[in-house]
Amino acid sequence: MYKSAKLNEITGFIADYAAVLLGSGVHCTRVLRNSRRICEAYGLDITMTIFASNIILTLSDPEQDEICTEVVHIRQLPVSFELNAELSALSWKVFDHHQSIGELRREYRQILERPRMNSWLVTLLVSVANACFCRLFDGDLGAMLFVFVSTFAGFRLLRWLKKKGIDHFLSVIIVSFVSSFACSCLVLLPPMAGHADVTVAMATSVLFMVPGVLLITGVIDIFENHTLIGIARLVRSVLIVLCLAVGLSISMVVFQGSLL
Repeated sequence: MYKSAKLNEITGFIADYAAVLLGSGVHCTRVLRNSRRICEAYGLDITMTIFASNIILTLSDPEQDEICTEVVHIRQLPVSFELNAELSALSWKVFDHHQSIGELRREYRQILERPRMNSWLVTLLVSVANACFCRLFDGDLGAMLFVFVSTFAGFRLLRWLKKKGIDHFLSVIIVSFVSSFACSCLVLLPPMAGHADVTVAMATSVLFMVPGVLLITGVIDIFENHTLIGIARLVRSVLIVLCLAVGLSISMVVFQGSLL
């Protein structure tokens, strides 16, 4: 059905498509399902092996008795449910309308290059959410204000560290320390907040870095027999939580006279 060059092109596209989905927080079964749907539209069979950092992908053309294998690195991308939904819809579109690979690539690039939500708006919403968490744990308005400011500063710092290429785990430690340290300054304002409010503020100031999506997809992958990557995702989640604890502990040591 396809000459080797065409099969290579489709294989390269599927490899990049699957890597983007996995890197942005999609569980393995959904990636396999979407990729298989696209391959079926072109009359191809697919075999995919997913590791923590790489994908080994083989497409075969049963009519021409040809195969093509691709190995691609999984890039760590920001979690985006909007992007994941659009890429899933794209797989249905090519399945229903049998688009050419050229048309498919153009739409795929348009989706990836489409502007996402303004980063400052995201920072504002994350800060408000963290302040609300503080209130849920009985923090007063003063503690909520400190959590809002510390989260805002920490989130912007985290983005800046990522742009500079700083190791993610080190970035988590630094941001966790900065955010919790800012909230620890409540100790210096006894009329504004008491001891309970300080501990609540410190604990909630770092919640925006808890890897909730990673934990959920890791559990889903294990239940769906993708044990290797599921365990890898859970281990990464545990390491991130440990890094949060390290940064938080440093702040508590600095203010140990008032907090411990």
